Amino acid sequence: MSEDRQDRRYPQNLQGVLQMAVEAGAAAEVSATAEPMSEERKAWLREALAEVTKGQMDEVEQMKRCLAILCKEEMSNKERDEEQERDDDEDERESAFEMLSELCENLDNARDLMTLGGLELCVSKYLCHAQSGLRWRAAELIASCAQNMPQVQIYLLGIGVLPKLLQLTDTDPHPTVRVKALYAVSCLVREQEAALQAFLSHDGFSVLMRGMQAENEKLKTKSAFLLLNLLMSHPEHKETVVSMGMVQQLVSVIRVPHASFHEHVVAALCCLVEDCPEGLKDSRNPILGLEEFLKQRSAELQGKEESQEELDFCERLRVMCFSRQQSDDNGMDR
Repeated sequence: MSEDRQDRRYPQNLQGVLQMAVEAGAAAEVSATAEPMSEERKAWLREALAEVTKGQMDEVEQMKRCLAILCKEEMSNKERDEEQERDDDEDERESAFEMLSELCENLDNARDLMTLGGLELCVSKYLCHAQSGLRWRAAELIASCAQNMPQVQIYLLGIGVLPKLLQLTDTDPHPTVRVKALYAVSCLVREQEAALQAFLSHDGFSVLMRGMQAENEKLKTKSAFLLLNLLMSHPEHKETVVSMGMVQQLVSVIRVPHASFHEHVVAALCCLVEDCPEGLKDSRNPILGLEEFLKQRSAELQGKEESQEELDFCERLRVMCFSRQQSDDNGMDR
């Protein structure tokens, strides 16, 4: 084998092989004259494909070993009296989840985990586990597998994961569980119409509203961001959200000492009043005092580079709600 060939690195997965093929095709297009593939090149490609296949099989075996750990019977109460034994068992299960989450960043592995029954195990056993460290790791693994994978998303919806994730987001006593569960919800409902309909039927927007009112800063931020994303990508649901009193609720959320997540909240308010007469009407309710508040908040944010986007949203919201109202009022007076 030549030194050049020894220095070449094999792709680590099927996506890497595809990328290598694309690059080879691009190089062939640039070449003025097509040349037959050398025997050395053919041999290297065969070895690369064999290496990828072997690596994929190794990763499947790793997933099977992790699932064997997670499928083990729980320790009995008598065994749990031994603190070290209990800690060791929990650590082993947590490590198995962490390995699976890492492996399932590869889309092929995420699909294989679904086939092996790993996702069903997460939903049926670990989202409701007594140990919070196992609950949030199960939610994190579900999120990793669901992201950008319609096949996995549909499967997860079919086994009833969404209501469980929404309940964890809403009521779990451990803040990390709530944050990871919401992350999994986000990975399911964004760009997936069936999941969005299930989200609506389980009052998901109310869960997001309560998330923005929670004490945990990460949960507030992620709730506000998901609300904004859904309103922007699905404006047809504005009226439903407005009818829930969302405008009044969002105004109450920002009427507290300033926080970074308020940028997403003000942006969501902009969405709710734009091309939505009921949302505009709610925002103009004098009881909210929104116009004066926006003036005050804009004055607070002036000169702060990190808050420029929020300042822009505040000004945009004020113009949409109140400059037009003044124009309408003047027109009526005439």
